[in-house]
Amino acid sequence: MDADAELETSSAAPPRKTRSAERTRRAVLDAAFAAVAERGTGVSLAHVADLAGISKSGLLHHFGSREQLFVAVVDDANERFKVIIESYLAPDDAAPGRWLRAYVRALCGGSEEAARYFDTAPAWNGLFSVEGVPAIMEADAAWWTGCFADDGLDPQRVQIVRRAAEGIAAAWCFGEESDDSVATGGAVLLQMTMADGPLAAS
Repeated sequence: MDADAELETSSAAPPRKTRSAERTRRAVLDAAFAAVAERGTGVSLAHVADLAGISKSGLLHHFGSREQLFVAVVDDANERFKVIIESYLAPDDAAPGRWLRAYVRALCGGSEEAARYFDTAPAWNGLFSVEGVPAIMEADAAWWTGCFADDGLDPQRVQIVRRAAEGIAAAWCFGEESDDSVATGGAVLLQMTMADGPLAAS
């Protein structure tokens, strides 16, 4: 291998320390998400570190405080949710409502991970008291508002279909809906995205 090839190979691959740090950070975020979902914001950093398979001091090396960890968890969860929904966009769907249809597909039987976001919602309420979290949530809400506003459907229709999909996902998480009923509900909601205009007179 010549010098240029060696340089190209070394520059293409991230340093091992960087890869290790990224894996550790990912493990901590996943552990913290699960811990907050199970125990709420009263969960200890020691418990999160134990779930992640590292020491508490190792956790604090990546996230300097409890507040920093919680802010990072919320931000990461919001971004992962967006990625999941985006993965359900149909490549050949150029009609108005394509993002809303992806949302329905993901929540109504397509993605258990996406549905579980509404299973853990009650445990996240305490996070709004953490400095930095409200701003992240407001920015995320604004992103979705803009996304659906640009999606081309009547706002009332979007609101009803979106909240119905979230309700179906939450009901499934709590064992109140079967897979079949979720699929049926999702099919009905998808049909509602194929027309436009308000669903009820104002």
